[in-house]
Amino acid sequence: MSDGSTSADLVTSLRALLAGLSPGDRLPTSRELTQRFRVGPGTVSRAIATLAAEGAVVTRPGSGTYVAHRSTRAGAEPPDLSWQAVALAGRDFDTANAAEAVQPLPEGGIAMAGGYLHESLQPTRALGAALARAARRPDAWHRAPTAGLAPLRAIFARLAGGGVTPDDVLVTGGGQSALSMLFRAVAAPGSPVLMESPTYPGALAAARAAGLRPVPVPMDDEGIRPDLLADAFAMTGARLLYCQPTFHNPTGTVLAPARRGQVVDVARAAGAFLIEDDFARHLGHSRQVPRALVADDRDGTVVHVTSLTKPASPSLRIGAVIARGPVMRRLQGMRFVDDFFVTRPLQEAAVELVSTPAWDRHLRELSAALRERCAVLSDALAREVPEWRLTRFPTGGLHLWVELPPGVQDSAMADAARAYGVAVNAGGRYFPAEPSGACLRLGFAAAADTAELVEGARRLGAAVRDGS
Repeated sequence: MSDGSTSADLVTSLRALLAGLSPGDRLPTSRELTQRFRVGPGTVSRAIATLAAEGAVVTRPGSGTYVAHRSTRAGAEPPDLSWQAVALAGRDFDTANAAEAVQPLPEGGIAMAGGYLHESLQPTRALGAALARAARRPDAWHRAPTAGLAPLRAIFARLAGGGVTPDDVLVTGGGQSALSMLFRAVAAPGSPVLMESPTYPGALAAARAAGLRPVPVPMDDEGIRPDLLADAFAMTGARLLYCQPTFHNPTGTVLAPARRGQVVDVARAAGAFLIEDDFARHLGHSRQVPRALVADDRDGTVVHVTSLTKPASPSLRIGAVIARGPVMRRLQGMRFVDDFFVTRPLQEAAVELVSTPAWDRHLRELSAALRERCAVLSDALAREVPEWRLTRFPTGGLHLWVELPPGVQDSAMADAARAYGVAVNAGGRYFPAEPSGACLRLGFAAAADTAELVEGARRLGAAVRDGS
């Protein structure tokens, strides 16, 4: 082996050497390896470090390097883990519907599934700068307050509007974490929880994991129906309603102005809490976004959930719960049980991000980009699959909700789409009970650009034609 050989070459040679040794055997010394393979001491050190990181060898200072004990031998019987099925009995959890299986798209595949922005739409540079500034703070790694940093709570209070104060805000590790905590805090296992039909599958999974029973309440073009909501409260005795009044996922519906107060009044009359999932406040396709329900609530009926994750990055796991009264004290108590506090550097970075002009500029650019992508995909679908019915042209959010023709199964259509290199979401898992029909959720934010959206629609059309 020549002096110019890399440590990667040496790693390959050492792996061959290890194959002939047994666990616990001592490797030749570094000096012997440099002589045998004709490399420098630095190359040997890097190769050994690589093998140690892989768990193939163990280094003992002053003693040498040894072959690590292998956890399983080649051809050995796999461990019997069947005992766990018995140990887990009595605490059911529907792992199949908790989240769709994450299947990587083949090369050239187009993403129309999922609920996050493509990296080209994320404020990557602003995020990096915010995190760097946050890390330079002298108290960046100190323990954060249980309720969250005061500046961040003030930001969330201001975004909610109305009479919301920082004392009403509890910072959370994203919106999903907030929902999981709320469902466990507000309702006892076995209780019903009313939900729009269709609704967000992550909320369904969190509710079921908390032992709750989702009960569907139908929607129309103006959102959840107050009359049927009142009936559902009366029939079930529910004390909890989960809804998305603004840019509903998956349909994009906005609760009509006349109904917003009615829905809160119905919940209040039933002595129930209303969880307002406001995940899409920053995802409007224009600057006109309806006022949050919590802004006009004075009785503590509305518990508001929001997040910075959707408009920024999947890894900015920063959200908030806004609540008043005993329910907030209960949530603060659960924080001590769950995780004590949200990591301070990420909170500091969130404050840095949303306090700069770059954030407002990003939101304006994101709004324009989402509006364009929504229009492009809608037009392309009308050309390529005219038999699919777009339920509405949304004014916010990341998705289109389409109804399939009679006789077409959503799961089969999603499988056919993937075979043509397009990932879409089958609609069945968005319903708390039996689906009202076969639907697909098509995202326009995860693709690289509008050209991919047009190509994705073309492939969907080909899948429909070839399958008919």
